[in-house]
Amino acid sequence: MLFRIHKEGYALLAISALILVALNFAIVELAPVAFYPVLVLSLVFYAIILQFFRNPVRSIEVTDNHIVYAPADGKVCVIEETIESEYFKDKRLQVSIFMSPFNVHVNRNPVSGIVNYFRYHKGKYLVAWHPKSSTENERTTIVYGLGNTEILMRQIAGALAKRIKWYIGEGQQVQQGGDMGFIKFGSRVDLYLPLDAKIEVKMDEMVKGNKTIIARL
Repeated sequence: MLFRIHKEGYALLAISALILVALNFAIVELAPVAFYPVLVLSLVFYAIILQFFRNPVRSIEVTDNHIVYAPADGKVCVIEETIESEYFKDKRLQVSIFMSPFNVHVNRNPVSGIVNYFRYHKGKYLVAWHPKSSTENERTTIVYGLGNTEILMRQIAGALAKRIKWYIGEGQQVQQGGDMGFIKFGSRVDLYLPLDAKIEVKMDEMVKGNKTIIARL
């Protein structure tokens, strides 16, 4: 698997590197006895930031719009039948994935199709696993049109994630597995699927974007 850094991390990584280098030079001048402990801590801190912005190359093994792939890495925290009140306004199967700060935070298109609907909503920053985070937190709502059916995906900011990025817009044709966004520092993604979808994951299962099959339509 090729290791890449996501473009959302370029500026933060560059600034962090400059600050840490300056800090270590200052330690050499002011308190040389503390240089090695501070150097080790600096490298560990930088490695944590670096791993957060990793963007592994993952190709879709089988491109098939009857398959809904995981749009993100993380742990399945919700599988339930619920009312989707923003767009469908009826019952759907909801599958939610919680991304910890140690997961890959790239968001990917779970299917190919037309973006029939896109909205960005300002909101709160409840912890991502809170039941109300799906409707009250800062979030985006994306509806993918797949011919005769639609699925809805929601990017949700958590208590630490206060910046959602997206690279798609209403009316755009998107490809299954392509990057569609990024959420910084812990967050959640919801999928709302037709009631007759066959769910292929279980509660608390760890999933990987573009690799794990969430459901079959």
